[in-house]
Amino acid sequence: MSVFTTVAPDDLRIWLKRYSLGDLVELRGIAEGVTNTNYAVTTTQGRYVLTLFETLQASELPFYVNLMAHLAHHGIACASPIANLRDEMIDQLNGRPTIIVNWLEGAPVEVPSAAQCHALGAMLAQMHRAGETYAGRMRNPRGPSWWGGAATQLYGYLNAADASQLRAEVGLQARHRFDHLPSGVIHADLFRDNVLMAGEHIGGFIDFYYACNDVLIFDLAISLNDWCSLPDGAIDEARAQAICTGYQTVRPLNQAEKDSWNHMLRAAALRFWVSRLWDWHKPQTGELTYRKDPAVFQRILAHHAADGDSARWF
Repeated sequence: MSVFTTVAPDDLRIWLKRYSLGDLVELRGIAEGVTNTNYAVTTTQGRYVLTLFETLQASELPFYVNLMAHLAHHGIACASPIANLRDEMIDQLNGRPTIIVNWLEGAPVEVPSAAQCHALGAMLAQMHRAGETYAGRMRNPRGPSWWGGAATQLYGYLNAADASQLRAEVGLQARHRFDHLPSGVIHADLFRDNVLMAGEHIGGFIDFYYACNDVLIFDLAISLNDWCSLPDGAIDEARAQAICTGYQTVRPLNQAEKDSWNHMLRAAALRFWVSRLWDWHKPQTGELTYRKDPAVFQRILAHHAADGDSARWF
């Protein structure tokens, strides 16, 4: 979440007349993140999050917006889009496709406990189950073809050792295919800052704008890499065990998923190493922006490569 497109209070007051959400009380930019413009909005009726899409077009949004509505309908803790008076969930503000969603209680945690990791794993599996009846389909826009192509444009920015490591991992992943693994709707970006915790319970999943159809345990690997990593890139065993156990209380993994686990952890680390390198070296201009350190996932990837199949946690 960032602010790339400025919204003035007077602009929003006019825009809110399209909704039954009351009058504007406060408008505050949300600085974290790297893709869309987000504001915290307080009105006389409640609190909301306003999102203006910087890269996605209105025609591309129904998959994500309808997914959020579908998951909320099925009891998944996530923000639910609000329709305007024309019964449209996708609107426009300052030339950008725009939605407004309900505010969820809770806050991200910096260092999650094992209990919070267990809750995260269970809710993620419940989300995967609920997604089985979602009719929308979206190929992963940040999958192997993307990271392979992006890497070719990044090698020139890296020193020889880092470029060699990146090239080797892209090559390794290109030699493996996971079409035989269970697939479905995944969040694809379920980091700690995209989960609101209310104590040991999930307050809500947010920021579904990388959601897509892909291998389900890729989603689990993405979450584990962020929720369970230590500063040196190693994985906290207790947290990793908790997130995997929580997940399997709802959706047990089959043997093929377990056999592919190390490669999936490495693929998840590679995807975010490449995307953070991209944002670092080819940043998008914004009023409030937040770039994240690519080396975090480079270190995580190195640890998974060294561990091999020894780290399973199930």
